[in-house]
Amino acid sequence: MRFLVTGGAGFLGSALANRLASDGHQVRVLDDLSNGRTAHLHPAIDFTKGDVDNIPLLWSLLHDVDCVYHLAARVSVAESHLHPREYNRVNVGGTVSLMEAMRDTGVQRVVFTSSGAIYGRQSQQPVHENDPPQPDSPYAVSKWSAEQYIHTIGELWQIETVALRIFNAYGPRQSLPVSHAPVVPRFLQQAVSGGSVVIFGDGGQTRDFIYVDDVVAGLVSAATARRVNRQIINIGSGQQTSVNELVAVMETAVNQRINRIYNQEKGGGVPQLAADISRAQQLLGFRPLVSLEKGLRRMLQTDDRFQA
Repeated sequence: MRFLVTGGAGFLGSALANRLASDGHQVRVLDDLSNGRTAHLHPAIDFTKGDVDNIPLLWSLLHDVDCVYHLAARVSVAESHLHPREYNRVNVGGTVSLMEAMRDTGVQRVVFTSSGAIYGRQSQQPVHENDPPQPDSPYAVSKWSAEQYIHTIGELWQIETVALRIFNAYGPRQSLPVSHAPVVPRFLQQAVSGGSVVIFGDGGQTRDFIYVDDVVAGLVSAATARRVNRQIINIGSGQQTSVNELVAVMETAVNQRINRIYNQEKGGGVPQLAADISRAQQLLGFRPLVSLEKGLRRMLQTDDRFQA
């Protein structure tokens, strides 16, 4: 098949694009390189630097494409609090531009990477796709809005659409910005360097951590799965892990004790969040294979940043 992967030089995007290329597909990648690196891409991939909001550029890249994976986005919850307009421009405006360009070029299916952050604070866990969204950040709002746009425009113009709500993905090459770094690589970097991890709140808040290869497997299935049109599908491990438990598993992986510093003055986000993955199992044949401990060990073995 012929694929376009927007945001394909980023953490998830490059892992997906490389898997598709390794499977023998023709892969084009569009990325503005604000948070991605071309060095991570398979040599067979056709890379273009550019903005997902550039419709003439999209027209040229969408020619003869069978399916689009739309991953281009700003992805930091904390950063979105400071720059909501930029998150709306890229995450919502860029999605609408892509859908217009797909209409114009006749592309028939888009797989959109949404986020488990859309659920926000829920009374029961795990969260199901039918639970009402309670977004609590501009980032979450932008992802929810983009979902509505792809499904509504898809219905208007007969484009097949599926949105995968990705939970806390982690793995090798995940970005480590100076501020607002994701929790797994941030903690792992501190652990291997002998530093302390700072835990917000009491560390009892839970999240659903899913290894990047399992996320990619779900994405690959969504390109050709039947009965997924207009669907929203959770992609997670289906397991709740508290931040305290994450650090304990990390101690086992690095084989040393990790010093914990608790910052009780700053909250740790929603108290609980884990995915009900029954719909993914039913529609995509999805089955997470990598445990948290195994995933952390793979990061230690394959990512130079975490090797002594």
